[in-house]
Amino acid sequence: MRLLERDDTGGVCLREGLPNNKIPPYAILSHTWGDGEVIFRDLMDDQAWRDGLRFFWVDTCCIDKSDKAELQHALSSMFDWYRRAAKCYVYLADVSTHQQVIDSSDRELVVRQSGCTTQKWAFQEPNARVIANFFSKGWKPAFRQSRWFTRGWTVQELIAPAIVEFFSKEGLGLGDKKSLEWEIHNITEIPLRALRGFPLSDFSFDERKAWAEKRSTTREEDKAYSLFGIFDVHMPVLYGEGKEKAFKRLQDKFREDYRALAKLWSTEPRDPRVEKKRIELAKGGLLVDAYLWVLENPDFNRWRHSTESRLLWIKGDPGKGKTMLLCGIIDELERPVIADGAQLLCCGV
Repeated sequence: MRLLERDDTGGVCLREGLPNNKIPPYAILSHTWGDGEVIFRDLMDDQAWRDGLRFFWVDTCCIDKSDKAELQHALSSMFDWYRRAAKCYVYLADVSTHQQVIDSSDRELVVRQSGCTTQKWAFQEPNARVIANFFSKGWKPAFRQSRWFTRGWTVQELIAPAIVEFFSKEGLGLGDKKSLEWEIHNITEIPLRALRGFPLSDFSFDERKAWAEKRSTTREEDKAYSLFGIFDVHMPVLYGEGKEKAFKRLQDKFREDYRALAKLWSTEPRDPRVEKKRIELAKGGLLVDAYLWVLENPDFNRWRHSTESRLLWIKGDPGKGKTMLLCGIIDELERPVIADGAQLLCCGV
């Protein structure tokens, strides 16, 4: 994964080759093409810096779209990258806020009148502040009509991150996914449960497909490819196959995975302690502390403490240490913090 890093002088550099288990907290940016890339990136990396995040990700800088292998990996990983982000900033170039300039001495008055306990300021000039007119909410009609809500790729960019903050074209905060959830629900028809982070497995294939039904993409196949993460499906990207074939493959892969999971759930689980003993005898013992890195992995911890997700998939090439990792995780299973009924599935690919 590539990330952009901002230093103390305001300079930005590209950091490449970050391993999944050592990715620092980062902000991720969402926009629609043609939004004025330089202005957008400058506004949003300033916002990330103010939020204490040195690292941020934006597709225009962090994906080499000319590399087919990298593009395939990026499309398959996109949902996960958005889900892992500390914050997602959505830049709405077609939503303008009515502005007024006030002297900084009026700050307390504005905060009191707006009924807010805090006030976000977009710029840092000492004698003046530029603020949105939060009293009239004059930007709401433009927000409802924003192009961002009509694009296929932004479905996952809305659903995957826990925190999504919206900004006007001037870079002023409009609210977040939580404070605007009813507005977003009415615009997108996406259920509140999905917006609030409930498992997407609670929703059928047709329900999830409907969330993107009225949205458009530049390439017709992207109507399907943009939903990889929504369906937790991994399959090859084949531009030129057409939208219908892409959706057919997506649905077939979803059903295939669903049947495999259903079969797995119907299988009587074996005692992991017995399996661990068998593996250690076969492999010559467990390397002490060899698995400890996984305990800091965000995906493992999210699964470990979840009351919803019962399965942890461990995928990797043969000979990469999945078996030893599995033994270490089984040790963790014996601790009381693990969710009751959790199961592990180790898969060599």
